[in-house]
Amino acid sequence: MPLRKLFFFLSILFFFSCGESTKQQEKADFSTLEGIVGNLESELSLLNKEIVSLKTHHEFLLENRDSILQFASLDAYKFVDGYSANMPGDNPALSSIVIFDKTPDYSEALTEVKLTNSLDSMFGKIQNKYDFVAQVYSNSTSQISRVYPAFDAKSLITKDIDLTSYNFFYEGNLANNPSKSFVWIPDAYVDPAGRGWILSLIQPVYDGEKLFSVLGIDITVDQIIDRYLDSADENLIIVTKDGDIVAASSLAIEALSFPPLRNHVYKEIVLEDNFRISDYNLFNSKNSEVRLMADYFLMKNQSEFSFTKEYSPESARMVNFNLIDWVLIEVNLKGR
Repeated sequence: MPLRKLFFFLSILFFFSCGESTKQQEKADFSTLEGIVGNLESELSLLNKEIVSLKTHHEFLLENRDSILQFASLDAYKFVDGYSANMPGDNPALSSIVIFDKTPDYSEALTEVKLTNSLDSMFGKIQNKYDFVAQVYSNSTSQISRVYPAFDAKSLITKDIDLTSYNFFYEGNLANNPSKSFVWIPDAYVDPAGRGWILSLIQPVYDGEKLFSVLGIDITVDQIIDRYLDSADENLIIVTKDGDIVAASSLAIEALSFPPLRNHVYKEIVLEDNFRISDYNLFNSKNSEVRLMADYFLMKNQSEFSFTKEYSPESARMVNFNLIDWVLIEVNLKGR
């Protein structure tokens, strides 16, 4: 083969091999993100079955209330001004129960407590089975809250609130959940029980055609960071489809021009009640390119974005979640 043709052949071979290598690298990069999403969702999906089992048991209690109440007792619980008197460190089998001021009938509320006492054991089994579960609970239309494990409810919760005004309740009502199925709430919120910013899986329970209560299983945002973001050697953030940052590594937060964390990490900030998630929204970044990236990812459903400005990161990639209305974004920094 003449030297010129050999050189041309080798050049073409090099071009295609480089192109194939680049494609494989890009595929590998996305497969890493897809793997993180898959691992997170495979664990969270285990809770779907658990909360359906809880609903089935709760419905059994309602359907057999007359026979159950014949033998039910309040002996395990003592109430002081609507708060169960048990505290953390007392009987580990018990929940914390609060009967709120808006309950229509306090005597009927105590009857409901007796009827649903067997939920405690099921709550405990779930919370002890999964180390990423922070708490399991029920909130009823009668304004009764049962939360496991027990916490100092009197110090953390005021009894004049309306349970039905919180998203962990109203996202389960018929208007928001006509299918009456379990729902993952995509927006993190401050837990009234003092466990910081949390993510909830909820399941409505109906008594005939009437909504009786909403069950819930919570995991904390800092657990998500610990288990799925800090363990990965990447600069990652989890974002709702509205642009709110649910969880993130500290480097990713700073790279996207949000307030510097200095001596703190993002998981410490999300534990503070005065934190407002809207402060950490991609569309509120001081960097116009980050806002443009948010538009590409969240409005146009593009999977890659390249930055051009000197003070911006190098690039970013995005993959969608399937279980929850979230996206996972990897931020690639310059020089890394």
